[in-house]
Amino acid sequence: MTVFQALVLGVLQGLSEFLPISSSAHLTLAPWLFGWPDPGLDVDVALHLGTLVALVWFFWQEWMMLAKAGFLILKKRRIETDLEKRLMFVAVATVPGAAAGYLLKSYAETTLRNPVIIGIALIVMGAVLWMVDRAATQSRALKDLTWTDAVLIGLAQMFALVPGVSRSGATITAGRALRLTREGAAVFSFLMSLPITLAAVIVETPKAIQQHGFSAPLIVGVIASAVSGWLAISVLLKFVARHSYGVFAAYRFVFGAIVLAIAAFRA
Repeated sequence: MTVFQALVLGVLQGLSEFLPISSSAHLTLAPWLFGWPDPGLDVDVALHLGTLVALVWFFWQEWMMLAKAGFLILKKRRIETDLEKRLMFVAVATVPGAAAGYLLKSYAETTLRNPVIIGIALIVMGAVLWMVDRAATQSRALKDLTWTDAVLIGLAQMFALVPGVSRSGATITAGRALRLTREGAAVFSFLMSLPITLAAVIVETPKAIQQHGFSAPLIVGVIASAVSGWLAISVLLKFVARHSYGVFAAYRFVFGAIVLAIAAFRA
């Protein structure tokens, strides 16, 4: 992996991790489209270190308040405030995705990285996102989240194991189906991504370092991922405050169609 390839992959990871367009699809398809060697899932996950930094960087005040809420829960041994509930909702929503990732990791590394599967997933999830976002009202704020909502959004995150589905796409769509505002659905999606991303980074990054070392390409990729990830969060939250998710659905349709066309041509 060259520095240029790492830079491209880092930018793709940062932008597509938080936009509902599937980072795993872009990281898997970029080497396939450009004829680069596949860096492997361990490098993909190592690049998530950058988006993890972006997530902590952008929401640092929220994380400080959630950390304080966690301390108070341990001290009081009960959940009282909205902030304490939000922390527990994030924890509950993380469980299904973490369990699915542990059980189906081998499939995610092999069978599910097929370009045809990814192309179909991009289009299908784009259609679901568009239909749900168009039909659902925006009658509930993030403070109205319930335990049932957290579980359902957590279950939706399980489908993100399929490259092309998108973790943020699945969770944002679930949030919108539950009538959360577009901004509220996005914020909860971002918050619940931290525990599972942190776990993946802890497990996979040492493998990437063992294989590639603290190389310039890996360092460049992580930095590019962090900067572009911060920008993606900022842009998305401002955009959905006034617009629908339709533009992202349209992008998924076009990208998915291009992938399927190239796969058919190469076959």
